[in-house]
Amino acid sequence: MACIELPKVKPGRDKPGVMPLDLEMDLKSNMEDSDWFLRKLCGRAADTGLDLNSYGLTAVDVKETDLEELDVSWNDFARGALHMLTQQMHPVNKLKVLRLSSCRLTTEDVQTLGGALEMTPELEELSLSWNSQVGGKLPRVLHTFQQGSKIRTLELVDCALTSQDGVFVGHLLPKLQSLQVFDLSNNRNIGSCLEVIAQGLRSASGLKELKLRSCGLSQKSIRLLDGVFASLDVLRILDLSCNKELGGGFEDVPAQLASLKHLEVLDLHQCSLTAGDVTSLTQIIPLLSNLEELDLSSNRDVGGSSENLLCRLRFLPALKSLLINSCALQSEAFAALADASVYLPALEILNLSWNKCVGGNLELLQQTLHLSRLLRVLRLSSCSLVTEDVVLLASVIQSGHLATLQKLDLSYNDGICDAGWAILCQNLCFLKELTELDISLRPSSSQDCGQWFSHLLCAVTQLPVITEIEMRRWVIPALQERELDCFTQDHQREIRFDHGGFQRAAL
Repeated sequence: MACIELPKVKPGRDKPGVMPLDLEMDLKSNMEDSDWFLRKLCGRAADTGLDLNSYGLTAVDVKETDLEELDVSWNDFARGALHMLTQQMHPVNKLKVLRLSSCRLTTEDVQTLGGALEMTPELEELSLSWNSQVGGKLPRVLHTFQQGSKIRTLELVDCALTSQDGVFVGHLLPKLQSLQVFDLSNNRNIGSCLEVIAQGLRSASGLKELKLRSCGLSQKSIRLLDGVFASLDVLRILDLSCNKELGGGFEDVPAQLASLKHLEVLDLHQCSLTAGDVTSLTQIIPLLSNLEELDLSSNRDVGGSSENLLCRLRFLPALKSLLINSCALQSEAFAALADASVYLPALEILNLSWNKCVGGNLELLQQTLHLSRLLRVLRLSSCSLVTEDVVLLASVIQSGHLATLQKLDLSYNDGICDAGWAILCQNLCFLKELTELDISLRPSSSQDCGQWFSHLLCAVTQLPVITEIEMRRWVIPALQERELDCFTQDHQREIRFDHGGFQRAAL
């Protein structure tokens, strides 16, 4: 497949859409040239693809290339230059993938795109996410999508879509018979026109991913979607997260949700779920036997009413990821979860952070930690852990369990004494696959490291793939500071230490 892919600013640590200073200065120096954008598209046609990152490429080269994939996402410098790109890249009738996410498209770019899509009958994937100028103009962009369109992926995340755009989408959906991935997340006005969109979704029988995160959904929205679920019998991913007005919508027992037998991912975090919602979900979630990822986090009312639901998670043997952080779990709910987790052999990610009841009760998870052969991520931040908890964890690690652990988060647990940290650090060396460790203190705290810091450095020398150690607000005394300096000089590995309010890199 011939494709174009430009360097992207990675989301996460890097701010989306922000280029390194040296690159930005270089780009600005060329802005006066009318063909500046095209001259930045440097590459050479190859047998299987067109890589514009490394070699020189003329306009003629581009014209003669049968492009199938074009990705200029996360590049601000595409702003206002889309017309130059489309003019030079004809024919594009074989284009199958077009990604223009976070390009800060202008109104002119949006108009240009609408015309360009008329010449791409083979298009299968279109991503316009994080371009606010798309909002209010969606019909101009997608008006060429007609019955029989081959589009399989349509991503419109955070495009400032209006309710009129939502109505247009609802009427468009029946024409997109090949649609498999549909993402309208972070468009707050979608909730007001969901009735039209839901009607359109009834025709999207091949849909595998539906994402409506932070779309202004309400209790009524759940009832509307429940009428659609029976038509989406191949759905794999359902994301309704970050809709704070949704709470109470599940109380009427949306029976059709249980019909999603192929569902693998269910994300309901930060939805203000009520006790009544939890009661209804208790009857539904255990029937989703193929579920691999369940996110109920940041629903505070779940904590006192979820023991029945958590107990029945044992009927989900394929579950790989369970996120139930910030749910204010009560002791009974945590005990029910601990009992059920023994029956989750595929579990890879477990996040119990910000549930205070875990502190002093980690032993309830001991059997699960012994049986977990695949656990990669364990997060216990701000769980009020005590010294006995980390001693237990160290014992589990020493016995050879948790050998697959890659990320361990024990941050914001300030009640652990130096002896506890010492025992834990002495046994970290058994976690050969560990890449990230976080033992930071709370923002309001500050403590001197004890002798355990020497054990930590010793363990790090035996951890072949570790790259990051977060230990913010721990103050390293002079003696240990010298040990860190020696470690820095003696070990030719890139490990980022973050401590005492500043970062320290060991290279």
